Amino acid sequence: MTSNGDLKISLAAWSLHREFFDDNLDQLGMLDACAEFGITGFELVNTFFRSPQYAYLRHMKKRAGEAGIELLLIMCDAEGDLAHVDKAKREVAALSHRKWIDIAGVLGCHSIRVNIRGEEDDPDAMRERAAEGLGMILDYATGTGISVLLENHGGLSSDPAWLRSLVELVDNPQLGTLPDFGNFPDDIDRYDAVETLMPQAKAVSAKCYDFDADDNETKIDFPRMIEIVKAAGYSGYVGIEYEGQEMPEREGIKACKALLERLI
Repeated sequence: MTSNGDLKISLAAWSLHREFFDDNLDQLGMLDACAEFGITGFELVNTFFRSPQYAYLRHMKKRAGEAGIELLLIMCDAEGDLAHVDKAKREVAALSHRKWIDIAGVLGCHSIRVNIRGEEDDPDAMRERAAEGLGMILDYATGTGISVLLENHGGLSSDPAWLRSLVELVDNPQLGTLPDFGNFPDDIDRYDAVETLMPQAKAVSAKCYDFDADDNETKIDFPRMIEIVKAAGYSGYVGIEYEGQEMPEREGIKACKALLERLI
């Protein structure tokens, strides 16, 4: 079982990044792994696509459908800085992200996740630039049903108040957050931070690292996190993103799945 009530469990492709970078597994093979784990949702990574051409995408969608797996979203990296101080570079970054809106549409994904990068000396100015860059992507996404998600993923984006204020500034129903249980600096309370981001969440990332003898995550209080997710009224997938070093990736995924099943 991977679901209970309004919460379901998905797998982030990044959980298997070591196998991918060792050339032992691609994203099509990760769909087979999802089926083996009994997981019904999958979150892709744009840099893991061997070929994002139409025939390949249709094949991926067909293979996922045959396995009973939903393709949920695409994590987009290395497509330029949406809050760059140079407006021309912001425009290039926005244009670079457009193809992933199209690809998400072919695959039946509900969202893409983008990064907010740029000069961070002035948070207010960066917020304005980021809003402009996001606006260019959202204009393209209008009418597609594809959402654009912001994750706490380093820099100012890992400041929950700043990230939430950016979403509020843009004020577009197709823009939301993707709270990650990790990715916060030590001086930020991760539980308060996730609670701050949950009202605008359209996806959730259950970052996990290591597990103790009782199968509990050792760095993050998962029961507390899941209660925060539930209290926000969130329904949908909670994505396993295993980044531990003490266990093989597949064992870490299984441990996180078992923990989430106990909690949801």
